Amino acid sequence: MTSASEAPVKPVILLVDDAPENLFLISSLLKDSYRVKAATGGTRALEILGNSPDVGLILLDVMMPVMDGYQVLQAIKDNPLTRDIPVIFLTALGEGSDTAHGLSLGAVDYLSKPVDAPMLLQRVSQHLRRQSSAA
Repeated sequence: MTSASEAPVKPVILLVDDAPENLFLISSLLKDSYRVKAATGGTRALEILGNSPDVGLILLDVMMPVMDGYQVLQAIKDNPLTRDIPVIFLTALGEGSDTAHGLSLGAVDYLSKPVDAPMLLQRVSQHLRRQSSAA
């Protein structure tokens, strides 16, 4: 039970996108209910995951330089310490084959950009609840 002096611990979300404006927009949507860690690329995201065992969900862009989202997801799934963290792809790619590919690699969901704020908040909440009930 949380005492009056302790605030409830907010779930941690790792947001990965190479566009600073997307990081700002999505962080702004999430910051009231979640602690948001942001990375501007796949390499940085993997560094954060290595140092942050408290990440509960990852929002991952697909189209990024150096490492695309599919490569980042593969690295996450290959690591026993991170493979169970749910990953939601956020992308401008809208083809069914893109969605199928992301889901086949282990993503739990796929949301299109531009982000629909109520949908994003609903899906984040839904996947975090699933994750906490599975733990």
